[in-house]
Amino acid sequence: MKLANNHNLEELFDLPSSDREDSVVPPQEQTSLPVTQDTLDTLDKIEQALPAVRGLEASDTEMDALATKATESFDNLMDLGMQVDSRYASEIFAVAGTMLGHAITAKTAKMNKKLKMIQLQLQKAKLDQTNEPEEALPTAQGRVLNRNDLLRTLMTRDGESTDTNK
Repeated sequence: MKLANNHNLEELFDLPSSDREDSVVPPQEQTSLPVTQDTLDTLDKIEQALPAVRGLEASDTEMDALATKATESFDNLMDLGMQVDSRYASEIFAVAGTMLGHAITAKTAKMNKKLKMIQLQLQKAKLDQTNEPEEALPTAQGRVLNRNDLLRTLMTRDGESTDTNK
């Protein structure tokens, strides 16, 4: 009766027959997975789909030029506001303040872009560091056991009898 139940379980779970002898599985060397041509083609498609980032230096010079123009306009308007009648000076000073605000905005945008680039570089370095291959991992050896041998081994560890046929 027990053999029939074991046989049914083997069929149910698609297990090999329990009549096999123990065999030692040789340790396998760790190797990295091969990169297929399909994977390389997919990476090429992704790289072509992403627009290339160009003109970062041009953006810096443009922001510097805008900040310089806004600062010069602020200085000129401040000089003009000091020389005109006081009833007109308030509007000139308001426009001068706006020009100074534009200069500050241009400088802030430039700094934010640089900080964002530094942040992206740090994130890339962190990803590169965590994605390094782990070659120092120890490998293990295994053995193929049938369930009777496994039960015998487990029972031996618990200090019980090794006879499983009782």
